[in-house]
Amino acid sequence: MLRRTKIIATLGPSTDDDTAIEKLLWAGIDLVRINFSHGNLDDHQKRINSVRTCAAASGRQIGILADLQGPKIRIAKFNNGPIYLEAGAGFVLDTSLEVAGTQKTVGVDYKQLIQDVACGDILLLDDGRVELEVVRIDGARIICTVKTGGKLSDHKGINRKDGGLSAGALTDKDRTDLKAAAAMNVDYIAISFVRHAADILEARRLLNAVSSTAGIIAKIERADAVDAIDEIIRESDGVMIARGDLGVEIGDAEVPAIQKRIIQRSRSLDKPVITATQMMESMIQSPVPTRAEVSDVANAVLDGTDAVMLSGETAVGKHPEKVVIAVERVCLAAERQPSTRISGHRVDCRFKRVDEAISMSAMYAANHLDIRAIVALTESGSTPLWMSRIRTAIPIFGLSRHATGLGKMTLYRNVYPIFFDVTRYPRDEIKRQAIRILERSGMLNSGDMAIITKGDQDGVYGVTNAMKIVEVGQVV
Repeated sequence: MLRRTKIIATLGPSTDDDTAIEKLLWAGIDLVRINFSHGNLDDHQKRINSVRTCAAASGRQIGILADLQGPKIRIAKFNNGPIYLEAGAGFVLDTSLEVAGTQKTVGVDYKQLIQDVACGDILLLDDGRVELEVVRIDGARIICTVKTGGKLSDHKGINRKDGGLSAGALTDKDRTDLKAAAAMNVDYIAISFVRHAADILEARRLLNAVSSTAGIIAKIERADAVDAIDEIIRESDGVMIARGDLGVEIGDAEVPAIQKRIIQRSRSLDKPVITATQMMESMIQSPVPTRAEVSDVANAVLDGTDAVMLSGETAVGKHPEKVVIAVERVCLAAERQPSTRISGHRVDCRFKRVDEAISMSAMYAANHLDIRAIVALTESGSTPLWMSRIRTAIPIFGLSRHATGLGKMTLYRNVYPIFFDVTRYPRDEIKRQAIRILERSGMLNSGDMAIITKGDQDGVYGVTNAMKIVEVGQVV
């Protein structure tokens, strides 16, 4: 049984050798995440080179996602190590402080914070473990009362409850890293702390300026982004539900419903969606997941997420390979449920493009015939993307000669990218050769029925205008 939901593994110290990468590929990862919040450009390039070498040796297509750090707003350092704040005590966040902090005050690296907060606001430090209420603003100092006390150490993050911090999604570091990631020919670049569509448009301009075809993934981790979710989805090439900071801003109890809503809207607007953060967090240390983690992954799959993402579990965890195996086991079990094969997507819509109409027609036919596989001959991967929005258990094989199209398809649910150069064959041989590839891999057998989609103009973008139902062994 082919797994439809994709698995993304974050690389880090626990995966920094070819053997570890090979094990992750064997376990079933579809993409890797390169976290630009840690390490330097040389580290990132080495990891990307390692993945590409191992993927080529295994004959697999593995996508590469570069995740930019974004404007993480943090406190500065303390002079004598961590402090403990008692509820009811006073505490000051000082945007002008240039020395180490004390029990009473600490510096902040985001100078505009004083302009973004007002009396009565709740500031959440260290992912909400410490809560401060703003009492007043005194010049560059934000005078607070501790509402929820706790341990506070160097460089912990700051969020404003319900959002509203005005920091742009792209810092100077991010702009530099974006260009570096583009030069590394990654498949996707994730933009952190997106607030509105303008953040995506800025990233798009920067990529266009360096002639990059990398897809842009909008990370949804601010309350502001939830309010603007449709416009963000439309301008991006996919979204990531980054539940850590998002849960801090909107409240942890609100996350499950918002997650379901974002997955539904992304699929409705024909964009892939990634569910991330703490999916198998206990497996950083433990060789087995908790029952709650299993349910969390399964529910994301049942909701229709394209991919689930592992972070510290594979980057710094003790059992990277076991985590991927566990996630795959859960995905496969969830995908056996009948609801994952039933779709009412766009049944009442009119289509603006011929290739889009062909995609939908092929899926309708596949779900109402005894079809073994859908074979999409594609340049960019757009046809398989539209197809993947329809829930089905029938595998979609995206055959392309372009690395960019193959890389993009690694993220699409139920799409399996395969290198295939249509220009190498006479026109009357293309369909036969495409089917032969799947026969050789054991995906199709003589007598199986398959649907092939292609364009009349071979090797041209955006011209898929035909579908054909064929029987393996009788393809003409």
